[in-house]
Amino acid sequence: MVKEFRDFLMRGNLVELAVAFVLGLAFAALVTSFVDGLIMPIVAMIIGRPDFSDLTFTINDAVFRYGAFITAAITFVTTAAAIFFFVVKPMNALKARMTAPAAEEATDEERRHQELLAALEGLKR
Repeated sequence: MVKEFRDFLMRGNLVELAVAFVLGLAFAALVTSFVDGLIMPIVAMIIGRPDFSDLTFTINDAVFRYGAFITAAITFVTTAAAIFFFVVKPMNALKARMTAPAAEEATDEERRHQELLAALEGLKR
């Protein structure tokens, strides 16, 4: 039973998943720091403040904290934009640069011209 447990823990998929999880946490911390330290101050310059958590309204002694939602929404959008523009787009560009360019396919008109030329060459012989 101990051998089975050890085999389970040492399985490649589980180890790879653990490594991916730890790297994901580190990457999330990096992106959060980037957004909080660089992007949100820009939002604060444009809108006037980086945190809307103190915005509330009250109905029958119930306090609705809609500002926390607005702050979370802005953080989510800026985080997604930061990941897209600073990670996804550069990686796609790098991948496109690293892959071999695909052979350009001939258009239908070019293909017909090539067939006609081949037929003319056949008639000459």
